[in-house]
Amino acid sequence: DFELKLLTLASLVIKADGKVTQKELDYVRRYFVSAYGKARANEVFRIFNNELRKTDVSAAEICNHFATFARYESRLQLLHFLFGIAQADGSVSEAEWLKIESFSRYLRVRPIDFESIKAMFIKETDQAYKILEVDTNASLDEIKSAYRKMAKRYHPDKLRGQDPALVKGAEEKFRQVKNAYET
Repeated sequence: DFELKLLTLASLVIKADGKVTQKELDYVRRYFVSAYGKARANEVFRIFNNELRKTDVSAAEICNHFATFARYESRLQLLHFLFGIAQADGSVSEAEWLKIESFSRYLRVRPIDFESIKAMFIKETDQAYKILEVDTNASLDEIKSAYRKMAKRYHPDKLRGQDPALVKGAEEKFRQVKNAYET
């Protein structure tokens, strides 16, 4: 059920800009195969293609389900995965990030956390500061403190025993936080 909901949200992001690219589809397939194995991934795609793709699915309902039953860290990793899909074709379009932003509201993700994840995918001059959730004129002590807070929040060990796809996303997010601190 989790995998089907995840695939449904992925399909909505893929279609958000009106273009379905092979790179986006390949990204999702690689992600599912690495997280769940080839057999399970194929089964999820078969069910999705045969039964779910043709039905009207409410993103709000799916996101609200995740908001109710998934830990906050898991919801952050879900956004990270969705941004990864959007960037698979080389850039994140405005339509794609707006779609993901709407999901973040349904997922009850704090706006500052959304902006932090977005900054990992949409390059801006103050990207490292946004990732660490500090102002561009923050002192070195404030930056260090923010880094420690973010490292605790996104450390992959916090998701031990959770879905493998979420752990993989946490590892990437943790790398981004570390890179932002080094920058």
